[in-house]
Amino acid sequence: MSDSPDLAKAEFLPGTVHKRDVFSETVSGRLRGYPDFPVVLRKLDGVPVYARPIAWWLARKEVRGLRAVKGIEGCPLLIRVQNTGLLRSWTKGTPLHLAKPRDPAWYRDARRLLREMRRAGVTHNDIAKPQNWLMTPEGLAAVIDFQLASTHRRRGIVFRLMAREDLRHLLKQKRAYAPHLLTPSETRLLARKSLPARLWMATGKRAYNFVTRRLMNWSDGEGTEDRAEREGPALRKALLAHPQVRDVAICTFALPAHGVGLYAFVETSLGTAALAKLAPQPGPDLLQPVKCLPRHADGTPRLDVLDLIAANRLDELQELNAREPDLEGVIRPILAHRLNLTDRVLRR
Repeated sequence: MSDSPDLAKAEFLPGTVHKRDVFSETVSGRLRGYPDFPVVLRKLDGVPVYARPIAWWLARKEVRGLRAVKGIEGCPLLIRVQNTGLLRSWTKGTPLHLAKPRDPAWYRDARRLLREMRRAGVTHNDIAKPQNWLMTPEGLAAVIDFQLASTHRRRGIVFRLMAREDLRHLLKQKRAYAPHLLTPSETRLLARKSLPARLWMATGKRAYNFVTRRLMNWSDGEGTEDRAEREGPALRKALLAHPQVRDVAICTFALPAHGVGLYAFVETSLGTAALAKLAPQPGPDLLQPVKCLPRHADGTPRLDVLDLIAANRLDELQELNAREPDLEGVIRPILAHRLNLTDRVLRR
């Protein structure tokens, strides 16, 4: 728990909803009286009844992991656990798939972080996802999302195998973003999957994919197909036929369990229900009326911005706002009412 009793009791003031799935909702914000201490709430009180046992099982794993890594630089600080969920510190940094570090110093620090976690008896078990690695403003490594972390009282074979997999997954990130930095021994380690990893790929992962993609409606969004090109023109024509529709921008996003979804941003004074009646069937998967679309100097919609909103890529939007602060006033209301709250991405 937090070192400060006052911090642990301070009221949470919600800010931005970052993602939502069947197991939790992730909301960033701050604590009353601590404006310079950003925090994140993994909110569990809205989880469906059927998913609550698994949601709280994952939350308890995260709590144990965060308590065990307390004091390790690059790991979040657990503030408190309550009926609504668990509150932790916000880690400032850029996700690895955006930072794409090529400096050997970042990878040295990442290995330092894994060593310290290993000394604490913790394996992360989910750092194959580049979204769970961050590059801090100081250029150091940080990890987030301890839902799948394991704490180990004994340093037996299971612990050593899981720690080895954490290291191998870090080296996979290194291979993706800085392959020139790989040493011969690291290349050999990458080539040798442990027996449990091979068994998981052959058996357990298939069951996992069935449960998450079919039963839980998760998706990796493989394939972009051609839905925007195939269905977009008719959708635009139907919506623009109404005099109160000024413009339409169509984007794609990872649609749970079904590949690619269409997200239509419609500049109009009409509401969602009225727009849905105008759309041809099958219509777009998500239909958001907006007061004003972001635009280029020539007046055309900023699809680069709308693509990020449609895909719920908030980190990239934050970077874009920093580069183009004039966009914030247009983006903010669209972002506040965005309809996709998953962190799944399309693999093109």
